[in-house]
Amino acid sequence: MTAASLYRYVLLRLVQLVPVVFLIIILNFFLIRLAPGDPIAYIIGDAPIADELVADLRSKLGLDGSITQQLLIYLSNVAQGDFGFSYVSRAPVTEVILSRLPATLLLMITQYVLAIAVGIVLGVLSARHQGSALDVTVTAVSVVGYALPVFWLGQMLMLMFSMKLGLFPAQGMMSLRYSMTPVEKVFDIAHHLVLPALTLAIFNLALIARLARANMLQVLRLEYIIFARSKGISERAVVYRHALRNAVLPVVTVIGLNIKTLITGAVLTETVFAWPGLGRLTFDAINARDYPVLMAMFVFVGILVVIANLITDIIYAWLDPRIRLQ
Repeated sequence: MTAASLYRYVLLRLVQLVPVVFLIIILNFFLIRLAPGDPIAYIIGDAPIADELVADLRSKLGLDGSITQQLLIYLSNVAQGDFGFSYVSRAPVTEVILSRLPATLLLMITQYVLAIAVGIVLGVLSARHQGSALDVTVTAVSVVGYALPVFWLGQMLMLMFSMKLGLFPAQGMMSLRYSMTPVEKVFDIAHHLVLPALTLAIFNLALIARLARANMLQVLRLEYIIFARSKGISERAVVYRHALRNAVLPVVTVIGLNIKTLITGAVLTETVFAWPGLGRLTFDAINARDYPVLMAMFVFVGILVVIANLITDIIYAWLDPRIRLQ
């Protein structure tokens, strides 16, 4: 794959991103508007307010026009990079999302690094020792880890390691201390990060371990692996230099497709552990019927999935030179 062909492919995919994002915006707009609930009712609560004040509030939030008028206004604003103001925080939606993004990135990158590293190692070791006690244990643990619901697993880890053993904090991203040195702050955040990252990593780790094992077993039976062994190459070199590169190709695909768990999995995990990220923001916005935040979040996730698929295709072609991006 030459640099020119890669450049053309990336440019084509970015151009294709425009109609996809446009369709996502329209679908999200109508789906969220059709959902039950009224943001005005959440904002005013049970307080007795005159109908004139309610109508004025509805007008200020842009909810007094027809749904077609609201859509046209929203599309015009989005085209200018304006996603509106949050009904709850009364701050620009972009600022609200960017303020929560670092916490979610920290959580997701940590769990992915842990899941990919440990999952591939366990899958390879399990395939190399097929039928052994290690293989049976890894297979059983991966099946159980893949089947466990994320919200239940998070609660169990919290009850065991936080409530009962007191090893890790139960909720939050950092301790409520007025003064901490930068080093103390890093270790404090890492301490809070363990349980939520482990909760998300177990599912991905189990999936990656199962895929790595299955593909490694298949690759180790191919002719070029048998030929490499016949040349006297060490088993370690055969496995890690020749077989592993082809065995991880499906794993790369699954990792790219699972990027969507940035929100879907994080919503439950961040809610359980009160982690101040995008997942918790989405959960709060759903409860409050905060339309601007919800629509901006779905657009953000849609763009993220498309970009993740693009990066996955490029990595796939780099790992396997037989594949050419068309």
